[in-house]
Amino acid sequence: MDRQKLAIIIIIFFSNVCFVYSQNNTSIFIDSTDNALDLSTFLTKQKGVLPVIVPITEPAVGYGAIGGALYFIPKSDPKQRPDIIAAAVGITSNGTWLAGGGYVGFWNKDKIRYRGVAGYGEIALDYYLKDSKSLSINLNTFVFLQQANFRIGKSDFFLGVKYQLTKVTIPIFEESELIDSFDLESVNSGISVITEFDNLNNFLSPTKGTRVHLSYNQNLETLGSTRNWGKLNFFTHIYYPVNKKWIPALRVESSLATGKPPFYAKPFVYLRGVPALRYQGDLIMLAETEQLFNLSPRWGILGFTGIARAFDSIENMNSDEIVWNAGGGFRYLIARALGLKVGADIARGPEEWAFYITIGTAWLK
Repeated sequence: MDRQKLAIIIIIFFSNVCFVYSQNNTSIFIDSTDNALDLSTFLTKQKGVLPVIVPITEPAVGYGAIGGALYFIPKSDPKQRPDIIAAAVGITSNGTWLAGGGYVGFWNKDKIRYRGVAGYGEIALDYYLKDSKSLSINLNTFVFLQQANFRIGKSDFFLGVKYQLTKVTIPIFEESELIDSFDLESVNSGISVITEFDNLNNFLSPTKGTRVHLSYNQNLETLGSTRNWGKLNFFTHIYYPVNKKWIPALRVESSLATGKPPFYAKPFVYLRGVPALRYQGDLIMLAETEQLFNLSPRWGILGFTGIARAFDSIENMNSDEIVWNAGGGFRYLIARALGLKVGADIARGPEEWAFYITIGTAWLK
């Protein structure tokens, strides 16, 4: 699961919170402008902790759910983004479980963007070898992350730094000799340098603007890492509304590993309909488009398709298999004041169909 999402998108899916309050409080779930279900008042003006339940539908780990609590810290200026505190536990049908918490802050009038995450999980998934043979493995993983991005003047450019520590233990399993022995118990401790341009109109469910990200992470033995390795990451997300009804979007991403990363940390293709870690390489490249059609101010339908490749190395740019996806879904504006949309997607990849509950954008990073 994307660790950034742990801090900022464990937000309720429709009606599960309605039972937390009595019927006398149901007006806080209705937007007076259109008498539609809306959680804006509940999320931003009600004091206390919000219980949440979010389904897990990632094919790599099976179906399950995350349950936890979410707390919004509003700013004195209602136009400023609120800080968010989250704590959660999750479990899936294949035995995966996780627990953790996070904080996302927008400080000093959004001049500083902070996020911190800590958690532990036992992740059960299939690791695919080059001959498409799969190994069932468990990743017992501890994660600690601290990141701060700083706005340059009054521009939409940011410079940032990140420290990330992961400790991964893989219990001995049948055919574990096929895994590098260094990867069975490893520590990854590294620092990232981040550059970013971001003028999206909303960080949860954008409909206009561009985000361009370039970062390099270097894990160092001097910081406690088992070995030296790094990763260069690039992505851009572009939303270009043709009109109020039709909003095309484009996602382009690439990731390049340097040194010798653990097998589980190699770049992999992340597309809806494609299991995590199914297609890995030292270099991955992908493009995906999403077309949103608003049927009303609240409801919309969308279609998406993408293409990707994973390469063994930058010297060997041959790849026999093209990874693709295609699918569709719907969106509902559940919190108008926050611009937050929720919905569901169904997607097809090269091997299978997959179903996703989507909270915010499916491209949230």
